[in-house]
Amino acid sequence: MRLVIGISGASGVIMGYELLKVLRATPEVETHLVITEGAKKTFSLETGISPTQAEALADFAYDSADFAAPIASGSFLTAGMVVMPCSMKTLAGITVGYAENLLLRAADVTLKEGRPLVLVPRETPLSKLHLRNLKEAADLGATILPPMLTFYNGADTVEKQINHLLGKTLRLLGLDMPGFKSWGE
Repeated sequence: MRLVIGISGASGVIMGYELLKVLRATPEVETHLVITEGAKKTFSLETGISPTQAEALADFAYDSADFAAPIASGSFLTAGMVVMPCSMKTLAGITVGYAENLLLRAADVTLKEGRPLVLVPRETPLSKLHLRNLKEAADLGATILPPMLTFYNGADTVEKQINHLLGKTLRLLGLDMPGFKSWGE
């Protein structure tokens, strides 16, 4: 199973990094990663993790300017794509088909091929423009999975909140995350 993972420059790049860690421990999943230039800056601003460390967790990592990468083509079969986090700039690019970098092109390919595209938008508050773009992305076939806080599952730390989000993300792609608690469990 091939999955494309995009990490854009929104706050919360740690979520994309943690997703890669979970997927690294899932041998049936082959990961194809693209990190935008904005995300590289966000890694340095928010974490002690370098983009190179994130890339090392992926099976394949591509430069965001590499339009010759396999994930830029619809003939390269994947099971879908996750953009975590998804900046409002990236969201806007996806909704209008403005494929100025490889992450946007891969998302465009995912939509045109009818594959699952999971967007994890990171912005607050959301303006009417953001809401319009989120609705448009959903209308185009993307699943919108905001990183909202949950409490019913005992997620009382940031790490547990992120893990719950990762579990929900993987479920959307037909995968289970060890330790993920559904409602009532």
